[in-house]
This record gives sequence, C-alpha cells and structure tokens, in this order.
Amino acid sequence: MISRRDCLKTLPAGLGLALAWGPAQAGGQIEEPLADSVRNVLSSAIANSAPPVPEFTDVQGRLAYLRWLGAMSRRLAKRKTEWLERKEFLQTVWYESRRAGLDTGLVLGLIQVESNFRKFAVSSVGARGYMQVMPFWTRVIGDGDAGKLFHMQTNLRFGCVILRHYIDRERGDLFMALGRYNGSRGKPPYPNAVFAASKNWDFNDPPPVESSPDPGKPPDKAPSGPG
Repeated sequence: MISRRDCLKTLPAGLGLALAWGPAQAGGQIEEPLADSVRNVLSSAIANSAPPVPEFTDVQGRLAYLRWLGAMSRRLAKRKTEWLERKEFLQTVWYESRRAGLDTGLVLGLIQVESNFRKFAVSSVGARGYMQVMPFWTRVIGDGDAGKLFHMQTNLRFGCVILRHYIDRERGDLFMALGRYNGSRGKPPYPNAVFAASKNWDFNDPPPVESSPDPGKPPDKAPSGPG
C-alpha cells in the first residue's frame, strides 16, 4: 500500500512550488464495466443528498474544525474572494471527503489540479466541475442528469465516491488510484501533480495550550504519607 506521505517523499525538489497554482491538468475517468453489487454500492453512496452540515461530539472537535476552516480559507482567498462562498465550498469538501474516508488535503490537491477551483470547468474530453467528473458516471450510478455535475455538492460527492472506489480497486495504492481517476493509470505526471498540490492544503493542528497556573495561588500540598 502506498500512502500520500510516501509518494510525497519521492517528488522532485521544487515540483510542489511549480505546480502550486498552475493550470488545471484535467483528464477523464475511463468507463469500465461494473459488477451489479459495486454499482449498487456506489449508487447508494451517491443517493443521500443531505446538506453537508458538520456534526461534532465534543467542543474540541468543533474547535479543531474551525481552526482548519480558518487556515484553509486564508489559503484559498486568492481563488475565491467571497468569504461565504469559500466557507460553503470548504465545508462541503470537508464533509464529502470524510464521508468517503479520504484525506481532505488530498481532495483539495486533486481539485486544484483538476479544475483550479473552477466550479464550471469543462475539460476537452467533457469532464465537469470542481473534480472533473465524466458525465457517464451520472448514467452508471446516478439519475443520468449530467447537468447536476455543476452543482457543488453533487460534483464533490461524485468525485469523492469515485476516488474512494478507485483506491479500493487499487488496494490502497494512491499512486495507481489517482492515475485511474485521471485516465492515465500507471503514468506519473498526474499523481505527482496531485501529491505536490496537496502540500498546499496540509494542516497540522497545534495541540491545545494548557492553562498556566495562577501565580497568586499557593501550590497544592503534596499528600502526606503514613506517619
């Protein structure tokens, strides 16, 4: 199994900077026959259209999410200048990537390479939207309406589910799965571009700062032992 971290270590020096905000390099997934069981699983994953509202079981989880949201918003500000648009987009990416069991930074890197964060991007082979989903997917696992791929949540839902499917098919090998997503399986340019771009979206949440003791409070007495 090849992880994103392992692939990043093999990138040539400077490639991340060279690809940081370069032109989109969209390709197109290739239609492959799917077993009925696989098609049903993918269709079920697509069907739930509940709005992406993050839910948290504790305050710390919510605060960690808000710190991530603030950091990503600052990085994305040049591409999406309106705060509400950035917030909705990042919230949806966070929700859909986690729903599919994907690394959020990897998904943002893929979006950067595929569409350069353009909602209505269309490639030369007809791939659409942020994650450049090929229209045949709406026929294979959706309702057949390719126009919905320009809807933000629908596009991100399809893209994340498809990428998860390819990762599973490649037994966790991200390099091969990304190549399959782009229609260039086994060739390094596209996976390397995504891994490089994903560096822009890494987020290391600092540990919570422990409160310092009150200087005016006397230190606790050590418990006395048996006399």
